[in-house]
Amino acid sequence: MTTPQLPPELDKMVRRFQRASDPKRRYEQLLWLAKKLPEMPEAEKIPENKVKGCVSQVYITAQLDDAGKVCFNGDSDAQLTKGLLAFLIRGTEGLSPEEIVKLAPDFIQETGLQASLTPSRANGFYNIFKTMKQKALVLAANESDLGSVDIKSIEAT
Repeated sequence: MTTPQLPPELDKMVRRFQRASDPKRRYEQLLWLAKKLPEMPEAEKIPENKVKGCVSQVYITAQLDDAGKVCFNGDSDAQLTKGLLAFLIRGTEGLSPEEIVKLAPDFIQETGLQASLTPSRANGFYNIFKTMKQKALVLAANESDLGSVDIKSIEAT
C-alpha cells in the first residue's frame, strides 16, 4: 500500500523495494543503485555539501535544470549508503524544488528498508533526505520568493 501523493518515480522505487521481502534482495538493489550513481567530482566534496548526522561520508549537491527541476548529485564512501542516496536521487528526479520540499519522509518507512538497515544507517537515510529537502528549499528561495518557507519546518519533518 503506497501513498497516493508520491511522485510517480518515487512511488515506483518504493514499490520495487516493497516487493523485495528478503533483506538480502533489498541490499542487492541498493548496491545496484549505488553502481548506477554518476561520479561526483572531488571538488564538490566540500563541507557545505556534506550530509550531517551520517556515520559514512555523504555528499550531495543540487542545482536547477533549464526547466526549473532539481538535479541532485552525490557520493558516499560506503556502498550501502551510496545506494540509499541513489534511491533518493532517482526518486526525486524531475521534481521542482517545491515538490521536493513538500515530500513527507513517510515513504522511507514504506520501502521496508528499516528492517534491513542498522539504526545508524536508517537515521542516515533520513538525514540524506532532510539535506535534499534543505537544498531544494534554498533553490526554491533563490528561484522565487519562497523565502517565507522556514528551514526549521523542514528539519521538523
